[in-house]
Amino acid sequence: MSDLLQKLQWRYATKKMNPAKPVPQDKVDRILEAARLAPTSSGLQPYEIIVVKNKGVQEQIKPKAWGQGQVTDCSHLLVFAAWDNYTPERINMMFDLTNTERNSTNEGWENYRKMLLSTYPARDAEVNYQHAARQAYIGLGAALIAAAFEEVDSTPMEGFDPKAIDEILGLGARGLRSVVILPLGYREEDKDWLVNLKKVRSPNAQFISTVE
Repeated sequence: MSDLLQKLQWRYATKKMNPAKPVPQDKVDRILEAARLAPTSSGLQPYEIIVVKNKGVQEQIKPKAWGQGQVTDCSHLLVFAAWDNYTPERINMMFDLTNTERNSTNEGWENYRKMLLSTYPARDAEVNYQHAARQAYIGLGAALIAAAFEEVDSTPMEGFDPKAIDEILGLGARGLRSVVILPLGYREEDKDWLVNLKKVRSPNAQFISTVE
């Protein structure tokens, strides 16, 4: 655990990435697997990750992300995209997958499926999207920690036009809406003003309280 904490101390939201230094694919794969293994509400996993390696597409995205250089200087751009709604088909898909993988089911599990089917699809689509988007952030957290463990730099970004990104990537046709993007790469230390600044976080006494 001390090694992980040291790597979390090392990481920061990199401002200047080295476009000439790609991230090895095996490291990217492990970061993506960490996000895939992250927990989600009811195990529905209501989001997908689009990996943008194509520099031409990154160039299209950059102006829609307020011109932030990491979008094109990065090696891989991860786009976390949540389901635009919970539908019976999507809920059943995940429950059926679980039953197949476990080669079994039980009454309690199927009753839980029925409960979700009776409540989620009846809700407003925007309510369901917002719920799904919060699940995507759990995956983002796992990806950030995994990237630090792999000593890969990353910068989580909400500063972009979601509708424009959705259009560029054709997400609407897939029933997805972009939530947050995560460039992966390596810091260009001599050009990043943030690289040598001390990491500042609230002290434990202010951040953590205990109920005994």
